Amino acid sequence: MLERMAREIWESPELGLHEERSAALLREALADEGFDLEVGVGGMPTAFIATYGEGDATVGILGEYDALPGLSQRVCAERDPVEEGEPGHGCGHNLFGVAGVGAALGVKRQIEGGDLDGTIKFFGCPAEETLVGKVFMARAGAFDDLDVALTWHPGDVSTPRFGRTLAMDSVQFRYEGVSAHASVSPESGRSALDAVSLLNTGVEYAREHLPDSTRIHYVITDGGDAPNVVPSSATVWYYVRAPTRGEVEFATDWVGDIAAGAARMTRTDLTRRAVTGCWDYLPNRVVTDAIWETMTELGEIEFADEDRAFAEELQGTLAETQLERSLEDIPDEHARAMSQDPLYGVPVPVYDEDSISGGSTDVGDVSWIVPTGQFRAATWPVGTPAHSWQAVAANGDFGIEGGIYAAKVLAGTAILLLENPSRLERAQATFRDSTGDRSYESPVDADAEPPFDITAG
Repeated sequence: MLERMAREIWESPELGLHEERSAALLREALADEGFDLEVGVGGMPTAFIATYGEGDATVGILGEYDALPGLSQRVCAERDPVEEGEPGHGCGHNLFGVAGVGAALGVKRQIEGGDLDGTIKFFGCPAEETLVGKVFMARAGAFDDLDVALTWHPGDVSTPRFGRTLAMDSVQFRYEGVSAHASVSPESGRSALDAVSLLNTGVEYAREHLPDSTRIHYVITDGGDAPNVVPSSATVWYYVRAPTRGEVEFATDWVGDIAAGAARMTRTDLTRRAVTGCWDYLPNRVVTDAIWETMTELGEIEFADEDRAFAEELQGTLAETQLERSLEDIPDEHARAMSQDPLYGVPVPVYDEDSISGGSTDVGDVSWIVPTGQFRAATWPVGTPAHSWQAVAANGDFGIEGGIYAAKVLAGTAILLLENPSRLERAQATFRDSTGDRSYESPVDADAEPPFDITAG
């Protein structure tokens, strides 16, 4: 069943907040097994919660199923879109949600058979790629009653994750001016594009006075239509990232001040739209240790010879430097083996402790609400970057084996924690120590609507 579902979602990729078929497929599988469903969580039709059991201890499993724009790709070792310009599963979310459903069903059967006491919840989380789904679900209180949350992600190595990620704000600034003939009567116009340019220039000067760990990047989504017309409207979209939520808010406020100054300088009107935001990921040691215990008990992913042959073909299309970079932080004994094996299924112990990734994830929001653990499972050839056509090809083929392995890790970890209330208590104590006096507050306004018009992040 899991293999069929993973292939079906891979064959019909859907962008964030528009995953109607994918979400329905997962919901139906859970409903058929007796799970209670809550649909439309956080104002998003493709967000849902599936619940089974009545025990006091509650474990949540997070699942995703959105695709990426422009990554359509066949299962082959050369760039060959199924349909040019269409979406593709370059991050493996066709495997992600399906593995979570498989795990939830496995735990459910233990509860149903009387071998386990507790409640299992599967969270259908849309629009991770735009950092929207879990943020708006969290604002709605979706994760508040959990004792622990578990999740995973496809990758080129199987390992628990203990590194941090960057908190982020996504915000758009739109300026409205006055159009005019740029040559005949420029004095009659007020250029919205000038305001965008001044904002961008001001941000470049602000970088000098922000911490090196702060990342600010932008794209002009609307800059006018013709050079001889003073643009009456223009929009720039910013991502602001930093290691903590507080640092992000400081930098975002500064960008906002610059944006307001640019409006005054150009005598244009400014509208600020907060698209979304997220917190940094807070790993939980107790939950992460439980994941590793389960991974070592399961052992290696058993890939077939034809899987390794196809993986070697895909790996051959990657730059040599990509492979070298992917092995930089891997423990030596595993790095040596991975350099000789294009498809490495052996679990690798935590190696990213004290690291901070350059990326962001809305799992971060969940991790500040409830003790959270996550891991990666080998679904791609060693060295394969996420959001690549090579990853799309793997996710539609041998990556499914890695997804089934992930389902076993999630289920095994959930059962381990439910069978050991003392572990859950230690996870909660560790969570309290880690959060200290910081408590979760939603990074999006109470009246903000999910950004259904945003399909790429």
